[in-house]
Amino acid sequence: MGAPEEMGDLERLQDPVANMVDIRGFLEGMTGLAAAALSRLSGARVECAVTLRRRKRSDTAAGSSLDALLLDGIEQRLGDGPCLHALRTGSPVLMADLGTDPRWPGFRREVMAKGFHSTLGIPLDAGGNAEAALNFFARDPALLTEETVRDAGRFADVAGRALRLGLRIAAAELRAADLEAAMDSRTSIDLARGILMAQNRCTPEAAFDILRRVSSNRNRKLHDIAESLVAGIGGSPGRLHFDE
Repeated sequence: MGAPEEMGDLERLQDPVANMVDIRGFLEGMTGLAAAALSRLSGARVECAVTLRRRKRSDTAAGSSLDALLLDGIEQRLGDGPCLHALRTGSPVLMADLGTDPRWPGFRREVMAKGFHSTLGIPLDAGGNAEAALNFFARDPALLTEETVRDAGRFADVAGRALRLGLRIAAAELRAADLEAAMDSRTSIDLARGILMAQNRCTPEAAFDILRRVSSNRNRKLHDIAESLVAGIGGSPGRLHFDE
């Protein structure tokens, strides 16, 4: 896969980033492109899955097809195999013929039982806070070769750049959502405190202390208590009684 193909892959990978609803959607688009690229170069159908690990988050998996997800799930369930080894070590792992390769016998047996006989794990540079790897599967033994490793590695370089951008976008959107939620929560608390100050003719500190006591006594979050109080204002004329 030379420079023109790499540029084509880069352009095609822009679409999953531009149309990204969430990171899983991006990963599904990426694995589809990866499978198409390796299928084109090898002359036979190749499936692709991806595993993404981020700090303080559960693993995210996606695939070019249901077969890819099922095959990748075998490795995830067993806890080891070429993709996970590539993810941990940062180096490609080729199993050109599962019938003769002695590594990971349990993984080999289950994958061959599904009709696939060649697999390749390729690490992706996902940035400092994440790690990821592509998992390629082919039905024919020896379809995936050392030349495939080089081709997949070049695709992975391009895909890694797109993945890092996608992760930055996802992180920025998450921070924005967290900030919006925090602002909404603070607004409710401030409104509830104002209501209690008016009802009880007390200081802001005393009103907040009432909210905290009610939150503790009822074993409910502070902002939930505040939202309940604010919501009750609209339906109750006159003084609102907020019992602890």
